[in-house]
Amino acid sequence: MKESDLYPPVKAFLEAQGFEVKAEVGAADVMALRPGDPPVIIELKTALNLTLILQGVARQALFEDVYLAVPHPPKWTHRYKDLTALLRRLGLGLLTVRAGRVEAHLDPAPYQPRRNAARAGRMLREFQRRQGDPNQGGTTGVKRMTAYRQEALRLAACLAETGPASPASCARATGVARAAAILRADHYGWFEHPARGLYALSEAGRAALARGGI
Repeated sequence: MKESDLYPPVKAFLEAQGFEVKAEVGAADVMALRPGDPPVIIELKTALNLTLILQGVARQALFEDVYLAVPHPPKWTHRYKDLTALLRRLGLGLLTVRAGRVEAHLDPAPYQPRRNAARAGRMLREFQRRQGDPNQGGTTGVKRMTAYRQEALRLAACLAETGPASPASCARATGVARAAAILRADHYGWFEHPARGLYALSEAGRAALARGGI
């Protein structure tokens, strides 16, 4: 599909809503006017990419209501979801064209972010509980040293030194307040439960200690 193939269905879509539509007005691919409403600008491209997004941002210096129009993708992938989220932040609208039909996915509007308080709280707690700065920023495909893993390692080191012990004694020795929950969950397979109320270090735990927990 060429950019010019997008114009007829986009024009018909806007005209059905009472707009007068004209192509190639100044720098805009499409401009639409309706009595009593602000002008609408539409930029056409064969793909939703950075070039098109930058064009849309440039048109916002002229008019507030700017749409980007592209062919509907074969699959609505995570990339398109991420790009749509970016358009929402920028206040740009999005139209897609498929088989001569136009679908509006996003209208231009000032971006008002909704804060994820729960997730933000988890990040702050992770920052505060993590000891030091054990990870290398910008790396991928490697295990991360989290505060939870650090606490599990402290419990493993305690059990390596003392032998089988209760969660309460481990908590006192290490300062890990959630010792009981970590020992009980045993996410890494580092702990054994040899008797009621006692935990011990497994062979996997000894190996983890030897390699620094990673």
